[in-house]
Amino acid sequence: MTQALAYGATAATTPLAPLTIERRAPGDLDVAMDVLYCGVCHSDLHTARNEWHNTIYPSVPGHEIVGRVTAVGSLVGKFQVGDIVGVGCMVDSCQHCQPCADGIEQYCENGFTGTYNGNMFGGAENTHGGYSTALVVNEKFVLKVSHDEASLAAVAPLLCAGITTYSPLKQWKVGPGSKVGVVGLGGLGHMGVKIAAAMGAQVVLFTTSENKRADALRLGAHEVVVSKNEAEMAAQTGKLDFILNTVAAPHNLDAFLALLKLDGTMCLVGAPDSPHPSPSVFSLIIKRRRLAGSLIGGIKETQEMLDFCAEHGIVSDIEMIDMDQINTAYERMLKSDVKYRFVVDMASLRQTAA
Repeated sequence: MTQALAYGATAATTPLAPLTIERRAPGDLDVAMDVLYCGVCHSDLHTARNEWHNTIYPSVPGHEIVGRVTAVGSLVGKFQVGDIVGVGCMVDSCQHCQPCADGIEQYCENGFTGTYNGNMFGGAENTHGGYSTALVVNEKFVLKVSHDEASLAAVAPLLCAGITTYSPLKQWKVGPGSKVGVVGLGGLGHMGVKIAAAMGAQVVLFTTSENKRADALRLGAHEVVVSKNEAEMAAQTGKLDFILNTVAAPHNLDAFLALLKLDGTMCLVGAPDSPHPSPSVFSLIIKRRRLAGSLIGGIKETQEMLDFCAEHGIVSDIEMIDMDQINTAYERMLKSDVKYRFVVDMASLRQTAA
């Protein structure tokens, strides 16, 4: 065991504060890394504040991690010391169920092990995430980062926001000839716009904020609809092949289902802390529409996403913060006061101990 500096919560009602945690010594199949950057996801806040009612304390969030390899186990074949690598939302799965065999470990029938908060179903193990100086992970759950080193901070959010949007776009075969709606221009939505546009789709961004119109166009949207504007919404009725709904707050799904063509699908990737109002059955049956969900992506697909983003020059739009600004960042995130993802520079955590 070795000690690492970290930032975490000790209770749902306390702010995140400095902690010292233990990391295991690298085993034969493990990769040890210094954490360079860690993105800040809304799931971090939900977990730190126990809003999903499954948090194990102390809790060290962070699952959008970019680091540099410092040691590898004797049987590790894919990585070597000095490599730049990423770790996303998972650090293990059972490896013997059908989803694991199919490379979709996020749907592991026995529950994948989250990068923080142990097993996603509340298992006894309390894993600690990327708000820390060091991490040790089985090589199967480590990813190669091929972006230029100058952009590594902006790569970090790809490990959650990037794969969360890439996976459903790929699953529903978005590409040239597709007209795709993206609902919400936040940490997830802005990645959805960039990736869908790079896939060759015609992208329509839906937002409640008129002041996001110019930014959405800059990010790659071809059209922008203010969802409070009934005329703008009506003009899209029955026009969309696919909708990626990234909003993490309860809202009226029927308004967006009406925009789908025959056999169109709306996929939910935002995770509100209370349910959406139930959609009308008629919204679905009239044009055989589908309402679906998607959870991050498997390791193989996450690597594919990273390579796709490197090839197309895609990174997240970020605001860099020091580790001791995390509590303020959480409050700003609740107000959507970030364009579009906070990323923690872990050098700031190391400096606190210097």
